Amino acid sequence: MSDLSQQGYVLAFTGNGKGKTTAALGTSLRTLLAGRKVFFGQFIKGKPTAELSLGDYFPGFTIRQFGRGCFVRNDPLSEDIQCAREGLSITRAALCSGEYDLVVLDEVFVALYYGLLENDDVLTLLESKPKHVDIILTGRYASDTILEKADLVTVMEKKKHYFDQGVRAREGIEY
Repeated sequence: MSDLSQQGYVLAFTGNGKGKTTAALGTSLRTLLAGRKVFFGQFIKGKPTAELSLGDYFPGFTIRQFGRGCFVRNDPLSEDIQCAREGLSITRAALCSGEYDLVVLDEVFVALYYGLLENDDVLTLLESKPKHVDIILTGRYASDTILEKADLVTVMEKKKHYFDQGVRAREGIEY
């Protein structure tokens, strides 16, 4: 019988509450502290965030952003689609490289929801996952077909948020 604790799994963090990227970053930090390597791909995002400097502290952490720095809505531009598709290609290469123990597709569910990527392309990426690699997918609007493939699904539910009182995103907390 194989040791299932050594197998890589697919984790999905979704829902309308805060904490999806934060949970992925926390898991990344644990992976790094265990002496392993992380590839963190951020779909949609293209603005400076605190996590971009994590590689300065942990050489085993690679982060790439695959967005233009603006919010994408229902009618994405061709540049938004190109950024996301290029990001998926780069992420697939990282996944299959043998270099990383954890690969994160941050906000990939949002990219799917707005039509920047195709659901089948992400499912194909999951099928190509090496046995020992863990994958984390984050974002609102997760598709049922991808959630069915996940081994762990956590839904963040908003009960209350200070954004509703007009508080803007805060450096070091939300970005």
